[in-house]
Amino acid sequence: MEPQRPPLMEVKGNLELKTPLVKASSRLPLPGSRLKRGPDQMEDALEPAKKRTRGLGAVTKVNITRPRGPPLRTAPQTHGQTAAQKVPKKTGPRSTAVSTAAPPMVAGKKPGKRPAWDLKGQLYDLNEELKRYREKNQALDRDNQQLQEQLKEAQQQAKTLGTECSTLEEELTRVRTQAEQGQQELGHLRAHVSEIEEQLSTKEELLQELQKEQLELQEERRALATRLEEQERRQQALEAALSSSQAEVVCLRQETASQATLLAERGDQLHGLEMERRRLHNQLQELKGNIRVFCRVRPVLAGEPVPSSGFLLFPPGPAGPSDPPTCLSLSRSDDRRATLSGAPAPPTRHDFSFDRVFPPGSRQDEVFEEISMLVQSALDGYPVCIFAYGQTGSGKTFTMEGGPGEDPQLEGLIPRALRHLFSVAQEMNGQGWTYSFVASYVEIYNETVRDLLATGTRKGQGGECEIRRAGPGSEELTVTNARYVPVSCEKEVEALLHLARQNRAVARTAQNERSSRSHSVFQLQISGEHAARGLQCGAPLNLVDLAGSERLDPGLALGPGERDRLRETQAINSSLSTLGLVIMALSNKESHVPYRNSKLTYLLQNSLGGSAKMLMFVNISPLEENVSESLNSLRFASKVNQCVIGTARANKK
Repeated sequence: MEPQRPPLMEVKGNLELKTPLVKASSRLPLPGSRLKRGPDQMEDALEPAKKRTRGLGAVTKVNITRPRGPPLRTAPQTHGQTAAQKVPKKTGPRSTAVSTAAPPMVAGKKPGKRPAWDLKGQLYDLNEELKRYREKNQALDRDNQQLQEQLKEAQQQAKTLGTECSTLEEELTRVRTQAEQGQQELGHLRAHVSEIEEQLSTKEELLQELQKEQLELQEERRALATRLEEQERRQQALEAALSSSQAEVVCLRQETASQATLLAERGDQLHGLEMERRRLHNQLQELKGNIRVFCRVRPVLAGEPVPSSGFLLFPPGPAGPSDPPTCLSLSRSDDRRATLSGAPAPPTRHDFSFDRVFPPGSRQDEVFEEISMLVQSALDGYPVCIFAYGQTGSGKTFTMEGGPGEDPQLEGLIPRALRHLFSVAQEMNGQGWTYSFVASYVEIYNETVRDLLATGTRKGQGGECEIRRAGPGSEELTVTNARYVPVSCEKEVEALLHLARQNRAVARTAQNERSSRSHSVFQLQISGEHAARGLQCGAPLNLVDLAGSERLDPGLALGPGERDRLRETQAINSSLSTLGLVIMALSNKESHVPYRNSKLTYLLQNSLGGSAKMLMFVNISPLEENVSESLNSLRFASKVNQCVIGTARANKK
């Protein structure tokens, strides 16, 4: 805040300038002028003020106030002061006089600044400066008037020059238009000249090519003339060779006709030899017996007790050790029998003789090699039936289907038999025979026929499976609501066997952890045709895995289903007894054969008669604890081996 001033008498006199100091005559800017304010602004800045003071004395003051803005500047020629300074406050009764004299001058310097209280002198300086500005303004007005006259003359000249410029521009536009037209015509002419030059160059190149082609054609004409002469000479030679070739063709045709006649004769001979092979093959099988029995002893499994060395013996054949064994000797000790001295009785030895005996070390391929000729008989048109008989756990399923996994060494009779049939059928195609195979797989469980090839959508649907005649007056039997699947390769057969294993009825018994409780019958219907000779043949191949044969006492099932297991065992033994009765009746040539006493024998009726060939595998366990069941199986097989069935006849049309 500013300090308070003492109260003074204010003089309210105002100096009024009645006439304007400078009057502007032109709005044009004045070049070289450095003034920031005009004369009018100078007049507005000079406002007289009077203040009166009360007290000791009155002092008259003139206050000159100027508007806000930059400080007033003077021309370079002016050296006076333009701003009025405030008079400093004085105390006391005396008054000061206003001096109008010019400020003191110092040699070589501008006049000194008037003191702030010398208002009259400051006013004088301002009036002097105002006079100088007015004179300068008048000179500027004169210069401005001259410049306006010069501007008018310049404008007049500019109009004249504008008219001339317009005329020249029009002329220039016309000349440019003509030049552009000339340029366009020149471009067209140049393009036309270029096109003509290109055409000329093309014509010259074409002419050169034509001349070159003419030369080449002349050379080619001469070469063709030479070749024509050569062709004429060759034609003459070929005509001579053709004459000799025609004669040779006549000879070849005659020779071809003779060869065709010979080929037909050889075909007849081959067919006759095939028929003779079938006849001799059948005679060989008849000599071996239309019903044969093989015995196979399974090996001892891991964890089972090893039998004594004299429990099972395999005497060599008549030809010596190299001859395959056909006899089996089994020892049985009876603790109930004793000698007079009280010592245990010596073991009783039981001897059996079969068509072939396979010791525990026999491989699957050895077993199939022995029955491969019998499988060939099915392809020749003879019904064939192969059984696997024995107690539970004796290796029947392993013999027929094979072991677990995909080991080819463990394959059973079913996959090996079908592989053999597919291979031989492929070979017979070269002799004009075509074969088709249709497979079915059923099981007989508690005298109920089930389809083992039923898929998930067919299980429990389609009604009950029954054994029926294929048609009125037909001897062929079929199973209703069962799947009959055409097969042509091994993979299809493997898929069917896998499905059948999943669907077959199995249960745990005292003899085996996983026992087959049903008879499984794999039937393959074989149909052959020789279209050129109008021959047809057909026969079924039956591969049967019989249920476990054991007496009721050791075969009772464990667990809450004891009655079901008992009923299963009774049904199994009943059907096996019926099978033995049927074989005995056929051997004795009885008038009535009890096929219908069992679903098994009824289904296999056409493969058990006089025109069929049968083979039974009796599988026994090597363990001494199963000696009773082994003896029962061997005795049943011996009875079957003693049967003789009539001569087999091929089913040919």
